[in-house]
Amino acid sequence: MRFDLVIRGGRIVTASEAFIGDIGMRDGQISALGDSLPRGDDEIDAKGLLVLPGGVDAHCHIDEPPFLNARLADDFRSASLSAACGGTTTFMPFVNQVEGLTLSQSLGDYRAKAAGSLIDFAFHVILKADETEVLKADIDALLAKGLTSFKLFMTYDGYQMEDGQILEVMSRVGAAGGIVLVHAENGRCIHWLGSRLVYKGKTGLSNFRASAPQVVEREAVHRAIALAEIADARIMIVHVSSRDALEQIQWARARGLPVLAETCPQYLVDQGDRLSSDEWGAAKYLCSPPPRGGDNAEALWKGVADGAFDILSSDHCPYRFEGEDGKRAFASEPHFQQVPPGVPGLETRLPLIFEHGVKSGRISLNQFVALTATEPAKIYGLYPRKGSLMPGADADIVLWDPDCPTTIRHAMLHDACDYTPYEGLAVSAWPVVTLSRGEKIWDRGWVSGAYGRGREIPRQRAA
Repeated sequence: MRFDLVIRGGRIVTASEAFIGDIGMRDGQISALGDSLPRGDDEIDAKGLLVLPGGVDAHCHIDEPPFLNARLADDFRSASLSAACGGTTTFMPFVNQVEGLTLSQSLGDYRAKAAGSLIDFAFHVILKADETEVLKADIDALLAKGLTSFKLFMTYDGYQMEDGQILEVMSRVGAAGGIVLVHAENGRCIHWLGSRLVYKGKTGLSNFRASAPQVVEREAVHRAIALAEIADARIMIVHVSSRDALEQIQWARARGLPVLAETCPQYLVDQGDRLSSDEWGAAKYLCSPPPRGGDNAEALWKGVADGAFDILSSDHCPYRFEGEDGKRAFASEPHFQQVPPGVPGLETRLPLIFEHGVKSGRISLNQFVALTATEPAKIYGLYPRKGSLMPGADADIVLWDPDCPTTIRHAMLHDACDYTPYEGLAVSAWPVVTLSRGEKIWDRGWVSGAYGRGREIPRQRAA
């Protein structure tokens, strides 16, 4: 058997197995796994390295319309490069409606932007709080185009849906075998709490967390679960930030309800009280829901270890800190209601989860692979082509050096943002080689310039 490339002698890790062996590839796919495979046209010596499926980041924001006047820093070129250098080979950004275009037209516009991607991709769709009949027509049109996952919001002006609309969306998507992603925070409560804080003159950034305490997430998660049960829909509660919200998910699962859950590094990595300051620097850590830190982070890790979370994503939302379209640009002073929420995290997602999950002993290597690659691929209809190392799968493979002490600095990262919220944090492992469909796109500091090689991956109905 002829191979284009053989990865030889590494520790191969999947969601269920770990063994020393070789992987042979041909025509961009995995052809064989075994010992002492025949030589390939090219070879990689992986002795001492971990050989894992490429990461699947199922929640990231790239080149979307402005929010609170700020614009995301990353287009598909910079975002896909950053993802590849952090061990991610497939990502799933959001089609967000462009002003003046229908959602279907916005999909065409977004596909044209994605033509610059270095890695493969698939899309979710963000739904605005439009008229119910318009929502129905948009959902039906997009389902017909192969889109199967739709995100709705229970907060944010222009996006916040009331219960009746949520039921219509869940019912329609659920009946088609799709999945509804839910940003679960009670927007009416957030607005009320925020107004009271402003009335009292408490506008500094430390008040962001007070305007969106755990109870607004807990209530919204419980309500989303109830609405999904009524509508007979499958939902994913995204970016869970608190112990209280996790308890609602565990409550639902104990009753056999089809509720999926996701959390992210910004909620798992306790960085102290970074949001306690009223100064501009706190804007670098401001995202929605707000990071809780401390006991909440540990409770979430326990939920990860116990299987309460299905996937770990980045929720990469890279608003610059400085610049004419950055977080500081549209307010004369730091005001918790005027700073766009979101932090970058595509490239740091996997090293942070590896460090605080695997290295700390909270999860196994197999769980790491499942949570960051295999399960997101399964849930969103990309498996077994993505998220696996089986013959016939795309040769999306990442070689990790498990003994590679690294201090995270923004200067070493490859996104187009101007900061990382993880500046100065130490990790002890890093992806050193990334292959996408058998093609090397990252190798110990060397990066590919083959932008546009990424493909949109057709999706099956959600697993």
